Amino acid sequence: MAQNLSEMLMKMGLLTKAQHDKAVLEQKTAAEPQAATLVRLGMVTENVMTQFLSRQFNVPSMDLSSFQVEPAVVKLVKADVANKFMAVPIKRLGRSLTVAMVDPSDIFALEDIKFLTGLEVKPVAAGYNAVKKILEQHYPLGKDLSVISETAGGLSHIGDQGLEELPAADLAEGGEGMDMEWVDEGDVEEDVDIAQLQQAGQATPVVKMVNYIMTEAVRRAASDIHIEPYEKLFRVRLRQDGVLQTLMEPPLRMKASLVARIKVMSKLNVTERRKPQDGRIALKVLGKKIDLRVSTLPVLFGEKVVMRILDASSLTLDLANFGFTELALRNFMKAIHAPYGILLITGPTGSGKTTTLYSALSQLNTTDRHILTVEDPIEYNLKGVNQIQAEPQIGLTFGAALRAMLRQAPNIIMLGEIRDGPTAEIAVRAALTGHLVLSTLHTNDAPSSISRLIDMGIEPFLVSSSCLLIQAQRLVRRICKQCKQPVQVNPQSLLDMGFSDGDISGVVFHKGKGCPACSGTGYKGRVGLYEVMPISPDIRDMILTKQAVTTIRAKAVEQGMLTLRMDAWGKVKQGMTTVEEMIRETAEG
Repeated sequence: MAQNLSEMLMKMGLLTKAQHDKAVLEQKTAAEPQAATLVRLGMVTENVMTQFLSRQFNVPSMDLSSFQVEPAVVKLVKADVANKFMAVPIKRLGRSLTVAMVDPSDIFALEDIKFLTGLEVKPVAAGYNAVKKILEQHYPLGKDLSVISETAGGLSHIGDQGLEELPAADLAEGGEGMDMEWVDEGDVEEDVDIAQLQQAGQATPVVKMVNYIMTEAVRRAASDIHIEPYEKLFRVRLRQDGVLQTLMEPPLRMKASLVARIKVMSKLNVTERRKPQDGRIALKVLGKKIDLRVSTLPVLFGEKVVMRILDASSLTLDLANFGFTELALRNFMKAIHAPYGILLITGPTGSGKTTTLYSALSQLNTTDRHILTVEDPIEYNLKGVNQIQAEPQIGLTFGAALRAMLRQAPNIIMLGEIRDGPTAEIAVRAALTGHLVLSTLHTNDAPSSISRLIDMGIEPFLVSSSCLLIQAQRLVRRICKQCKQPVQVNPQSLLDMGFSDGDISGVVFHKGKGCPACSGTGYKGRVGLYEVMPISPDIRDMILTKQAVTTIRAKAVEQGMLTLRMDAWGKVKQGMTTVEEMIRETAEG
């Protein structure tokens, strides 16, 4: 609303078009509300602006010239926030805080103050010069806001992003904060005692920095946040589309207080800096409910923090949009609709295995089926599915949970991971006694999963009779559609990989040039690569006779299976991804 103020005044004849244009231009660089800019430039008198805002937005106006502000009330809002929004708290009554503002229509200012104080904010319109005088009397100019704004590349717009912590009231508690400034990389962090650390974790600039990092991570659709302290460097990186990219390098002096802030939010022990800790934070960011899984780890120069972002709204459950070929999708759908047997998804961490399993469960989740899962951790809540959180520290392992689940008469069981022989054996027995079992395994490709199960102690005849389908998968980055362009690729490099002249002939290769839409990377989003191996009668016989993995793979390819490299090559030819991504995520085969 505040950014349309000059337009509103122009429509009412209080501003000329030339004044409007000048005000808009000035506002691009002015670190103040637009109402303040208009009064400061002499385009509108202070009294006219105050009365206009009061009538237009139905808030009281107030003459502050003779008003005595209580110092204790002023301290409820930090200097950087008050100066940024030209807003001063003038009266508190219980949970209600009256704030005099040059622009009471600024909803972002109101939300920020409400967020930081935990109080209900009642705005009143006040004159520019009167507010400015109170700011100069009660607040030091300080460097906090300018430092953080420069550091975060636009942190002053945090309020626009709409981040709220759940709950927010405790943010108003704590110390007076820390005065921070940029330091050279060579500066050494000073010793911080625990009391200072706890106060620093509540300091407004630190709060704003953490809020910016989390908001920017969600805005960029990052999967996790890495906060890393080194001897002469403090770095924050985001994993976007599977690749880590540097977001910022805050001053070394901030590392202890920033980590303390995250620990406060995730209810971890701020005083314990020598042991790893795990926690979680529930947030509402950009209108979306987000779960952050927080892990801290003591390293040589401080504590490293990794926050995994779980956004239920971004969970795609439509298998048709995953990137399956027609035959692969048909084989996968046939397997998940079988009455019993095991379906295994393999691949490294971050290859989308859990998403594939959730998508399969969403296909099977009908009122006539009883579905149980055991996961570590439960990443998303699936309506109609009974989900169990594994707790190894109290004995609730995957194997123990699976034994208990079988007594609940389920139709379908999903195991987060088969980690050992006993769990694998129970899963096989469950599949042979009329249950459909879905799980994951850590192997490089689909055929290798057979030897992995046998190595775990499962007899070949049990593997062959229980397994329905094994699927290996990876995620590669999609070329950004906004800056996609044809590129030349050295044919010899592809020939060296095993491709023939016939494979390469006529293929138009593409790459992203880099644009604002993809943050200059040339990639936006990801697509799956799938190696889907149904356990056909021929492959069952090969498992029983303990044939080599290479022989089983050759037979599966003969029967129509695409290896990961073959599926990736198909997506390169379709212009979905690049040769570099194919090489990065797949081996020859």
